[in-house]
Amino acid sequence: MSKQNILMIAIAALGIGAGVLGYWLYQEQHQPGVDIRIGGNGVTIRER
Repeated sequence: MSKQNILMIAIAALGIGAGVLGYWLYQEQHQPGVDIRIGGNGVTIRER
């Protein structure tokens, strides 16, 4: 395998990884439900 092929495979793997991460983050942000947080200001409940 030449160095150019290895470089192209690495770039493709990074691109695919970035796409999967972006899709996962998109799905996390658009999930229906309730967000409950407990902090210094007390309990906050927010609908997503």
